[in-house]
Amino acid sequence: MQKKFLGNLLFIILLNLLIKPIYIFGIDLQIQNIVGAEDYGMYFSLLNFSFLFNMFLDIGITNYNTKNTAQYPHAVSKYMSSFLGVKIVLIFLYTFITIGFALLVGYSDKEMYILSFFIINQIMVGIIQYLRSNFAGLHLFKIDAILSVMDRFLLILFTSLLLYGNILHKPFQIEWFIYLQTLTYFFTLITAIILTGIKIGKLRVHIKKTFSIAILKRSFPFALLILLMMLYTRIDSVMIERMLPNGKEQAGIYAQGFRLLDALNMFAFLVAGLLLPVFSRIIRENKPIQPILQMSSKLLIGTTFVISIGLAIYAHLVISKIYHEHIETASTIFFWLVLCFIPLSFSHIFSTLLTANNNLRQLNQMAIAGIIVNVGLNYTLIPIMGAEGAAIATLFTQTTMAIIQVLLVLKVFKFHIHWDSIIRFFILICIVCICAIESKNYIDNQFFGLLISIGVGSILLFVLKLFNVKDFLLLIKTKSE
Repeated sequence: MQKKFLGNLLFIILLNLLIKPIYIFGIDLQIQNIVGAEDYGMYFSLLNFSFLFNMFLDIGITNYNTKNTAQYPHAVSKYMSSFLGVKIVLIFLYTFITIGFALLVGYSDKEMYILSFFIINQIMVGIIQYLRSNFAGLHLFKIDAILSVMDRFLLILFTSLLLYGNILHKPFQIEWFIYLQTLTYFFTLITAIILTGIKIGKLRVHIKKTFSIAILKRSFPFALLILLMMLYTRIDSVMIERMLPNGKEQAGIYAQGFRLLDALNMFAFLVAGLLLPVFSRIIRENKPIQPILQMSSKLLIGTTFVISIGLAIYAHLVISKIYHEHIETASTIFFWLVLCFIPLSFSHIFSTLLTANNNLRQLNQMAIAGIIVNVGLNYTLIPIMGAEGAAIATLFTQTTMAIIQVLLVLKVFKFHIHWDSIIRFFILICIVCICAIESKNYIDNQFFGLLISIGVGSILLFVLKLFNVKDFLLLIKTKSE
């Protein structure tokens, strides 16, 4: 079982590392360079708006179904129709709430038209994720992995034909990209339905009131946490677009830096996915949690410091190499946003531990505080500093949330501060900062200077014993057990 798990885990990671970076840098980024900041800013803002309430499409059903299917694999076909019935109810709820808030915000007819496609896309993604949870629960990991990247693979294929094949002999339009997204999600959904019929059974929909209410009650605390976190991590681009006279353009510039943060955060998210079942099992078995917490913290946070500091100091170089316009403004925004990768990594570890320990009430209270802080700072800074103000607000909010989560873990689990590790991290940060600044000042080839600073930091991770390959393998082995 461990060999099977490890093989499938590596298959999933390789697929994600292959497909998603190609999509981010080869397709999404190039589209922004072609259509410009204003058109892409409208797309980016509306896309994030469709994300704000998408927790109503799931409310924790996918995670619950994965766990339930793994424990009772023979019952999956029995309960599938009831789960689909709940999903249908949630689809209507999500659509009603999203359109209602869009009308309150005051979107134009064109913006409502584009938003309607995003709503359809979110609905299809929600159904695909539920069907994937059945395959994951049945340990059909390769089918789950293929479905997880199929839409991106098809989007890369179709969009490449339009971007680089010049089939339509017209300048690329952002609407074409949205239509292609809808098409690829549709193909993926049809594939998931067919595979479900072959491997599990025919899809049916039954709406059972008692079953639906029970699922909603059980999922509500986790669903609320998702909603609150989505609000304070995705609302910034919406506020930029709505509050500024050139809001669409500013949102597009903000997207230039946010895209790179999103790409970096993808790797941290994979580690967090490993940690949740590990933390849950250790807590259930009443074993010491601090050793695995220290190991995972060193593994992720040390790497995050090296990458974030290097990219922040060389922000102008990074932005100028991949974008065609608004380089100076986008570089400043990226400087603040890439530093957010540090508190995000803390949050991935410590909020995952609190989730595994069922401290959802405290996490929801923190998330409410995060919304208040983020919206308040955005409301104050965006009119003065534009998109840069939103980036600063994001960094402050994420840092505040990370500090509170660390303090809460120390309180809940009665841990003592591990000063030896803190001193090692402090040494790492100081040397990496000095190395990056000095290499930028004295090395003419800035790309080479960036590689040196990250290379020195990587070596320090091993010298200071903040990174160990055996620790990562142990983490995977612990999860598989």
